[in-house]
Amino acid sequence: MVRPPQSSRGGLFGDPEPQTKPSSYRANIDGGSRGNPGPASYGVVIRDPKGEVIARLKKYIGRMTNNVAEYYGLIAALDYAQSHHIRALRIESDSELLVKHMRGEYKVKSADLKALFERAKKMSQSFASFRIDHIYREQNKEADALANEAMDEVSGKSFLPAPSSASSSSRTAEPRKLKARYYKGLLQLAEPLDLPDDTEVEIILRPIKHS
Repeated sequence: MVRPPQSSRGGLFGDPEPQTKPSSYRANIDGGSRGNPGPASYGVVIRDPKGEVIARLKKYIGRMTNNVAEYYGLIAALDYAQSHHIRALRIESDSELLVKHMRGEYKVKSADLKALFERAKKMSQSFASFRIDHIYREQNKEADALANEAMDEVSGKSFLPAPSSASSSSRTAEPRKLKARYYKGLLQLAEPLDLPDDTEVEIILRPIKHS
């Protein structure tokens, strides 16, 4: 009996060997701002194929809109995956706008988002397998908590003075000078001002003469 030759390309009769898909990692992302725009940050939780958390990322990004913050979270997740040679990635986000942008279901109309979208889209195409899904906020609590932690940490550094040796229990914030611009009925601060709810402040207006 003569056996048919086996191709070096794969299995019997030259059929290619089945290729196994890379195991998918999952990243939950969230971004938010207190005010829109306002002090903003993102949070990212990354899990391996077994569901174990391998990374928690958070960062305060300055005064941004919440949609910009969502994109920063997405790019942070993509960057982490690329730098750790992850080949398959699934993103979960509670931002319907971001998800539909990335899926091509919505056009990106905002000038603030176009460059971020193009960067994220290009990065996503480098993976062997990539998908992005919308989830409800209740399913995204860990990433949301990280984003809020990042904002709280910056708030604490900016507005809670270090305790003095004379009175270590004193936590009264010292007066600060902040530049602002009055435009069309609104007073716009030149830097983020993030205070707890119901905080009362006193504003003294002194116009600045520019030479």
